[in-house]
Amino acid sequence: MVPLPNYRPKQLSLGPLETEILHLIWELGTTTAREIHDRILSDPDRELTYSSVITVLSRLVKKGWLTSHKRGKILFWQAAISRPEAQALEAHERLNRFLEVGNADIVAAFADELDLASVDRLEAIAQRLKAIRQEREER
Repeated sequence: MVPLPNYRPKQLSLGPLETEILHLIWELGTTTAREIHDRILSDPDRELTYSSVITVLSRLVKKGWLTSHKRGKILFWQAAISRPEAQALEAHERLNRFLEVGNADIVAAFADELDLASVDRLEAIAQRLKAIRQEREER
């Protein structure tokens, strides 16, 4: 289980190109804008300027998704959080938005419509939560 990270990006919403570039950075690890640009242009149907890649990378830093550091004259970019941490944050945000409905009848009606596999997953989640809370109380 991936816990929620202590660090959270300032802005969770990302555009399609921001998302694509973030996924490339997760795949490549610490990388350069040139490597990202080359990777995107490896698709012959894509057109994207190098300056657009730099702009998106800078935006991702401002939003808190990336960090950068210079080695010599080259700027390197890396993700501020891992892909699993980002997935945990996204799931947490979606769950909170769902629960903001605040009406127990609506939530119960939704849960009542779930298929058996989903119910099994919810029960597994409930058991895991119970175990986590018990561990916390025992400390």
